[in-house]
Parts: sequence; structure tokens; C-alpha cells
Amino acid sequence: IFAINKVDKDTSDSEKIKGELAEMNLLVEDWGGKIQSQDISAKTGLGVPEILEKILLESEMLELKANPNRRAVGSVIEASLDKGKGYVTTILVQKGTLKVGDYVLAGSFSGKIKALLNERGNNIIEAGPSTPATLLGLNGAPTAGDMFNVMESEQEAKKIATKRMQIQREQSVRTTKHITLDEIGRRIALGEFQELNLIVKGDVDGSIEALSDSLEKLSTEEIKVNILQKSVGQISESDVMLAAASDAIIIGFQVRPSLQARKLAETEQIDIRLYSIIYKAIEEMTQAMEGMLSPDVEEKIVCNIEIRETFKITKVGTIAGCMVLDGKLNRKTGIRIIRDGVVVYTGVLSSLKRFKDDVQEVQKGYECGLSIENYNDIKVGDIVEGYDEIEIKRSL
Repeated sequence: IFAINKVDKDTSDSEKIKGELAEMNLLVEDWGGKIQSQDISAKTGLGVPEILEKILLESEMLELKANPNRRAVGSVIEASLDKGKGYVTTILVQKGTLKVGDYVLAGSFSGKIKALLNERGNNIIEAGPSTPATLLGLNGAPTAGDMFNVMESEQEAKKIATKRMQIQREQSVRTTKHITLDEIGRRIALGEFQELNLIVKGDVDGSIEALSDSLEKLSTEEIKVNILQKSVGQISESDVMLAAASDAIIIGFQVRPSLQARKLAETEQIDIRLYSIIYKAIEEMTQAMEGMLSPDVEEKIVCNIEIRETFKITKVGTIAGCMVLDGKLNRKTGIRIIRDGVVVYTGVLSSLKRFKDDVQEVQKGYECGLSIENYNDIKVGDIVEGYDEIEIKRSL
């Protein structure tokens, strides 16, 4: 059934859409075909009752049935990493009944269902056939489109998930020489480079899929873009190790590497590129593939600071008591607040103190107090990442 939306707009033309469908050999009933269609407006509700009736009619004609008295099977719709809840997976049950406490296998991840939520965010005990639900309890974020199954035991689910993960790694790992993004343009210009291997990490599965699809479409006859791995969560040491083994560049979308992963990347000389806007990543990759990449500004991480205590002061805001884990924090250094591997704020310091004295910098291993300009939602356990932007001369 085709739902043709936004018919409330003056510029809408449903007949044009039906014509384009006909060009793809998809004929609707109005054009002599067998596929139902309905003009609707999600904004005004126009046509919604009619399309619901058509859905019921179609299901009766197809005799769609499911057995609710069996272990649940269904599809993953979306998955993301929530700062408070952990991995959150939206699913659609196709057969059987999914219950709280079931052991679920989805893609290469598994876990015991801790909670089920309906489309309104309310807790439910079970979800039957054709029921969408959000489940909490998986140990990772499966890919949209993955099938999920309820297993007899946690051991069985973990065993299969581990085997699938191992197969994925074996398929991904390739041994070659390391490369940085800045080097790609030069190699293409010299005709020495044919493949670009990427590892994509992000905060939401939908964003990862969109970014990965866009990057893969950049492939040409001369150079091929290979997405070796794409997953939800912060950039980990295992991602860096995979990049080291397969000569890959790591793309982070709205996530940051852990401190250990960053140090390992520096040791292994692995290039990690971090973005918050998809088109910026596409633009930079395109420039690299065209042999034209020549960055004007290079970002250098200069320190990592852990928030260990917070104090709320009237007319001042939130003051954070911190420990400099590595590097050196300067009063003029740009900063990011990282919570569970996800960037929650980017800005500058409004004050930096040692005891009661204002200071210009604090070295590794020393405690300090700081406040952030126009931001007070600082929490214990947050990591403050300090960075400097260094201007680099353009070169061919």
C-alpha cells in the first residue's frame, strides 16, 4: 500500500507520484494495477481513517496470521545508546510473544530483557505479533533490519552472538600498511591508491546507516570505499586495533574515543576523524578522494580532565572540581564535555582556578576548579576534553 503524504500542500501532485511509480512497474489501482494507494496528510489527519481500512482489508485478503503462543521472532527497527538507559533497541514482533525476562539474540548482540516500553514510553510486560516495542537489556546496538530471536537460555544466546561477532571480525580484518586521510589525496594523485577502508562509529544507528550509505556512494572506478565496520557507541581500543590491522580510518559521528583508545591511536598512528554534521564528513572524504585535501586548521587534543565534584554557587553557576588526567589545561583552551563517550557540549572556559587563585594553566596530576561559559549541566564523572586549533599552511 502506497501512502502519498503532504497532500494538504498546494504544491502536492499525487498523480505525478503515481506516474513515477508506474515507470518502475508499480501500478496502483487507479492506474489499472493491483496495488492500493491513499492520499494522506499526517499533519491534518486527512485520509488516515481510509488508509487504516485499506490496511485491514489487505491483511484479510492476504490472510496474515501469527502464532502468539511461541518464542518471539521479529525485526530490529532502530538502536541507539542512551546515557541513562544503556543500549535501547526498537523492535517489531512478527511471531510469538516477547516478554520481560526473555533472553534475546539480535544480530551479534544478546541480553536479558530488563524492560519493555510501548510507543508512548510506558512500561509493558509483553508484546505480541505486529506490536512495536522498545527493549532494554542488550549488550550492544544491532543494525536496523537484523532479525531477533528469543532463545532458551542466556548461555545459548551468548554463544551464538559471540560466534557471529567472531565471523564479522574475521571478514573485516585485513593486514596492510597504515595511512592517514591527509595522505590519501597525494597517493591518488600519484596513482598509488585504490581502496579507502573506513570504520564508522556513531551515537544512533540511523545516523550511522545514513553516513555509511553516503560514504559508500562516493566509490568510483578508480577508488573504492569499504565500510569495514559500523556500530553504535564510543570509539574503543578494539576499533583502533581493527583499524591498525586493516589500514582503516576511523570516522566518529557525535561520539569520541575513550582515553585508552586515543593513546593507542597515537601509538599506532591511526587517523581518527570526528564529525557532528554528515555533509562535513562527506565533503572532506570527497576532497581526499579527489586528491585535493589540504586542511587549513588541524585540531590537537591537549588534555583530558575528569570531573570529580560539582558545586552550585548563586549568581555564578556550577563550579567543577577536577583532576587533570593528562596533558596541560590552558585558560584559553577550547573544551568539550563528554558523557559516556558522547559529546554533550562544546565551548570555552569562563574561569580556571587553583584553590582560590585564578591561573592560566594547570599541569597533569594537579587538581583545579573550573566553570564553563553558558553551561551549568556538569556532572560527576564527565570528561572534559581540551583542544587547540592549529593553523596549517596549505600544501599540494
